[in-house]
Amino acid sequence: MLGLVFLKYISDSFERRRAVIEAATRDEGSELFTEDEGERAEVLEDRDEYISENVFWVPKKARWGALLASATQPDIGKRIDAALDEIEKANEEQLRGVLPRIYARAPLASQKLGELVTTIAKVGFGDDEDKARDILGRTYEYFIKRFAAAEGHRGGEFYTPQSVTRMLVEMLEPYEGRVLDPACGSCGLFIQSANFVKSHGGKPREISIYGQENNQATWRIGRMNLAIHGLSGEIRLGDSLLNDEHAGLKADFVLANPPFNQDKWGVAQVADNARWKFGTPPDSNANYAWIQHFIHHLSPDGRAGFVMANGSLTSNQSGEGKIREAIVRDDLVDCIVFCPGQLFYTTQIPVCLWFLDRNKQSSSERDRRGEVLFIDARNLGEKISNTQIEFTDKEIQQVADTYHAWRGTADGEYQDVKGFCASARLDAIEQHGFVLMPGRYVGAPDSEEDEIEFEEQMAGLVDRLADELEESERLTEEVKTALEAVDYEV
Repeated sequence: MLGLVFLKYISDSFERRRAVIEAATRDEGSELFTEDEGERAEVLEDRDEYISENVFWVPKKARWGALLASATQPDIGKRIDAALDEIEKANEEQLRGVLPRIYARAPLASQKLGELVTTIAKVGFGDDEDKARDILGRTYEYFIKRFAAAEGHRGGEFYTPQSVTRMLVEMLEPYEGRVLDPACGSCGLFIQSANFVKSHGGKPREISIYGQENNQATWRIGRMNLAIHGLSGEIRLGDSLLNDEHAGLKADFVLANPPFNQDKWGVAQVADNARWKFGTPPDSNANYAWIQHFIHHLSPDGRAGFVMANGSLTSNQSGEGKIREAIVRDDLVDCIVFCPGQLFYTTQIPVCLWFLDRNKQSSSERDRRGEVLFIDARNLGEKISNTQIEFTDKEIQQVADTYHAWRGTADGEYQDVKGFCASARLDAIEQHGFVLMPGRYVGAPDSEEDEIEFEEQMAGLVDRLADELEESERLTEEVKTALEAVDYEV
């Protein structure tokens, strides 16, 4: 669906631009004016007249009208693939390797595929290019969101709910500079960053986009998503932890929603990597591999905002507690936001947002060295279905304003609010064993403290269970090896 909708959109954009050019060739006051029909036809097929206005060039056989006329043909799948191939070749800089040639082998009868083409032909994007792009962007958001919900756990690999992306971006404020997302999925955080820049009177080109995605199908969706929003960037394909395609990049901002609690991720392949400044992360959980990866890519004045599983705040399994302690002691942690459950399609458990800052004494902000802001946002969120909630605009602004006031980058004086936010010094965090659970610092009511204590105890039990399961696997392999040595197999 996404490939076909994209094809319809760029064909419509092409036809809109074509109509403007044709009108100009008939306007005596235009540089393109001509009375010669042959010259007019040449101008209408001049690729530069389209590319110069950021409109994709669409070859004749790839235009939607040609496909629609062939919708009843048994080879319609091959024709769609050929059209996408031609469009990609004609717009290599933006679309190289992006468009999915999957229709000839799609598990769909040619009649049904033709009916789908006919149905999509009825979709109108309007005469205004900005409005058309907005409609397409919302269409993509709808499809990706629905697909993520249907995919369950795997859906989180490519989609971050919009209210979470807005929270990250509003707090981090990436006005300009290099923005990196090493687990970029469908590129939603880049699009939200561009929207943020536009909403504050800036131009999206003031941010430079760098991303990496391990899943090829998701990588294509992300590239298409950027293209339909008029954005471009260095979006590489590959595993960021094992094969960092942006190894030398130092970003002004890192925004990410990496996979939660990724196990057996392959630490042995990169065990001596320079990224593990604070300690080698365990193979049983990649959370602190991702966190150190983000830190490694920050410029001297860079900042990061990312989603993490709550276990990252408390875990002491396999040396994770020591890594967290080292990061806190290095004064990199700027803010922790404890979120409510049911924000994601992929998990019902609560998650947290981490914000890091390489330089807590920049000239544009208050000197916050030795301090960390904790925000407990578990009571925020509005129900949108039986299984999901989202942050409201007001709540996003409330959390962002609290953070900016604490940093000294906004009007108004910051104050601790019992049960919601508190600024803690490193010595207080040390007294709590470098546990970063906000409830420890914001002074939550007793009933909530009980819940927090339970979550911490549960996290510890899960850590122990993981260790014991790992040991069980090791012993099982030893038994199998011993039996095989005397000619018995299990």
